[in-house]
Amino acid sequence: MAKKKKDFKEFYKRAKFRTGMKKRVCQFCVKKVEKIDYKDTRILQQYITERGKILSRFVTGTCAKHQRQLTRAIKRARNIALLPFIGR
Repeated sequence: MAKKKKDFKEFYKRAKFRTGMKKRVCQFCVKKVEKIDYKDTRILQQYITERGKILSRFVTGTCAKHQRQLTRAIKRARNIALLPFIGR
């Protein structure tokens, strides 16, 4: 079984290399944002789908710390009606 895991990891690395996928970098870390503000709806809307779902950190590339702050800010903005619960 250990051999299968190793083969899978090697295959994944090769496939990743071939497709040219790059690891995404957290935009909040790059801009050195300390706290994500729930009142800044322009930024928050970039991390919500058309249906109103919050995008995962694997899609957006945010780090775990900023993803937690981002979800908290989106939920706060929804509660005070700055952002819609459902897409338009």
